[in-house]
Amino acid sequence: MIALQLIPVVLSLLVLGAHFLRAQNLIMVGLVAGLLLLLAVPRRWAARLVQVALVLGAAEWTITLIRLAAWRAQAGQPYLRLVAILAAVAVLTGFSALVFRTERLRRWYRGGDAS
Repeated sequence: MIALQLIPVVLSLLVLGAHFLRAQNLIMVGLVAGLLLLLAVPRRWAARLVQVALVLGAAEWTITLIRLAAWRAQAGQPYLRLVAILAAVAVLTGFSALVFRTERLRRWYRGGDAS
């Protein structure tokens, strides 16, 4: 059941990793991969670290949205769909951090009690 609750977090991290891979930022790709592995560590600090990373990931998506939308608008290209998609990704990435507030995940990341 814990794995099901972590699906939004895993998907958000995978998309963030793909974003960094497309930018050829292999250091960030490695950090995101480390965060995915960190999800298996049943400690409070691990959950908090992933939460912070997700919030920072949402900020990265927002910055990317602003930059790309401004570039496309300046070039006279359509940008509304880009804004809608990246805004949705940013919001979902940010909300993924809230998954750790569920009772079951609180117990799990308190020290391994998954019952």
